[in-house]
Amino acid sequence: MVTDAEWTRIRRGLRFGQVVEGTVVKVPRPGAIGIFVDISLSVAGFVDVLWLPEHSDDWPTVGTVADFEIWWADSRQQIRLRPLDSRDQRNDIADSEARFRPHWPSEVGQPVLDPGPPTLDEVRSALRSDGPPTNS
Repeated sequence: MVTDAEWTRIRRGLRFGQVVEGTVVKVPRPGAIGIFVDISLSVAGFVDVLWLPEHSDDWPTVGTVADFEIWWADSRQQIRLRPLDSRDQRNDIADSEARFRPHWPSEVGQPVLDPGPPTLDEVRSALRSDGPPTNS
C-alpha cells in the first residue's frame, strides 16, 4: 500500500486509454471478480470480470504478458484496466463500454484524476436497471 500522496502522484501520471504492458499475477476466483496485473508500478492493476471472456477457461492465466488499457483509477489505490488482446476480452466489450462509459472516446488521453466521492445522482444512475443515461 502506498501513501495517499504517492497515489496522487502516480494517478497524475496516468491517462485514460494509456496502454501499459502487464503480467497477470493472480486470478483469485476465476469467473467471479477478475484478474490482478503487475504493471510495474507500486499499485496493483486489476481487470474486472466485466471485460474478460464469459468463460473463465478463456481468461489469461498467471504469467501471461499482455497489453492493457487504463480504464479507471480512484481512491482505492488500484488501476483498473481493460485487456487489449481480443482473445482476452468478452465478446460484447463494445456494448459494455457504451453502457458504462458512453463518452469513452472523448475521455481517451485525458488525465486520470481523483473524481472524489460520487454524487447522490451518480449513485442513483449507476443503480438503475438500464444503466446510466447516455445523455450525461
